[in-house]
Amino acid sequence: MSSIDLAQPADRPETRAIVAGVAIDLVEAGRGRPCLLLHDIDGIHPSSPFFTGLAGRFRLFAPWHPGFGHSETVRQFHDVRDLAIFYQAFLKERGLDGVTVIGTGFGGWIAAEVAAMSTDRLGALVLIGAVGLKVSGRDERDIADMHATPFAAYEALEYVDPANKPNRYDRMSDWEMWGLARSRETAAHLGWKPYMHNPSLNHWLGRVDIPTLAIWGERDGVTSPAYGEAYAGTIPGASFVTVPDAAHHPHVEQPARALDLIDRFLAGVSGRERAAE
Repeated sequence: MSSIDLAQPADRPETRAIVAGVAIDLVEAGRGRPCLLLHDIDGIHPSSPFFTGLAGRFRLFAPWHPGFGHSETVRQFHDVRDLAIFYQAFLKERGLDGVTVIGTGFGGWIAAEVAAMSTDRLGALVLIGAVGLKVSGRDERDIADMHATPFAAYEALEYVDPANKPNRYDRMSDWEMWGLARSRETAAHLGWKPYMHNPSLNHWLGRVDIPTLAIWGERDGVTSPAYGEAYAGTIPGASFVTVPDAAHHPHVEQPARALDLIDRFLAGVSGRERAAE
């Protein structure tokens, strides 16, 4: 019987950091204005085109959320708002201002909560296939049930072609598989009830006063484009755009297109800032 190796592979770029007294894994890359990338349930993929593209544009901070990957679990954290408070502490402790916050999927929910809490240290917000909001009636499902949907069927909701997914289980190390299992356990703990949303977030998003872009895949089966458009509609002045040939992870399936949309959005933000001076 082979042993399990939970040692971090030598080619992984994570370093250990302490934030608000919590030990997390953190990837830092690039230079320029700061960007905080908040990952989805399936984690950070530093060699992906989207990640490397962001690292070529920003001073990029990509933390593994507490309880995700190999970051420390905080038993006192009970919902996503706890993670938002954690990331407000991250920004303060690092002395970061004018930060572009990009959140994908579950990380989009965290990003929305961060912005709803305070935009004092933020410059712009980008939500990609975010969850976290209830937009329809009580008995209507907004977000596909990842726990009750058969695995292959759920993958078909996430990707136009499931071969595009970054986590290929037959190629992952024990360290990566263990981190993925922890991530899914923590996401279930924080987002189980109510399922993958905060009932009060609809109200608090009306406080967000920074430029916001919502990017959705045209074929998203987890959170539909209609859901994404309604999500953007709760944030004053937010823009909404869809990406063709992409489902729930447009930054994975169409990274060049997603990066281009972010570039154009931020160029517009900079133009408005110059005009206001």
